[in-house]
Amino acid sequence: MDAILGILIGALLGWGLLAYYQAIKQKQLVDSQSTILLDKIRTVCKLITVEGDFAEIYHYQDVKQRLLKMVSSRKKALVVINAKAHVGFDLSKIKLRADNSKKKIVLEAFPQPEVLSIETNLNYYDKSDGLFNKFDASDLTGLQKEAKLHIQEKIPESGLIEAAQKEALEAVLLIETIVETIGWKLDYSDFKIEEHKTVTLKK
Repeated sequence: MDAILGILIGALLGWGLLAYYQAIKQKQLVDSQSTILLDKIRTVCKLITVEGDFAEIYHYQDVKQRLLKMVSSRKKALVVINAKAHVGFDLSKIKLRADNSKKKIVLEAFPQPEVLSIETNLNYYDKSDGLFNKFDASDLTGLQKEAKLHIQEKIPESGLIEAAQKEALEAVLLIETIVETIGWKLDYSDFKIEEHKTVTLKK
């Protein structure tokens, strides 16, 4: 009788230890899943939702003066800027919280649309050097920077930011798809995008 009782107690203890071990493993798996999900979403990082093409004419001139400002020399160029601007969301700025008990990712805050990149192609016309004021490599580099700034100033009135705002929900649905790949759910019931504020391209 004692032997049978001992076997039963041993079996119960063994079952209890096994259940405890499995519970710990399950918790570790869920914690690991949530960490992987959050990292995976942020890895998507910059998500382009709209792009716009620009064609602008830019007049460049630079005047240098010599001999107590009595003599001046001007270099000038007519620059045609063809550019493509990409606007979207920097998902590294997203705020997410994992609810491990419910296998749910909660979207707490979503970033504003911003200019992610500007690609420019410059064509020079009517380019002329001054007598002692000639174009060099630094001038062309400076013109590239000025061209990007010129296009960036045009973006707020282009409607690209507003167009990206309308695509915000599509970006959230993409995140939802990522979350659902391992059987979790995305809670974006509090999702909203504020009235846009133009975010400038990082230099």
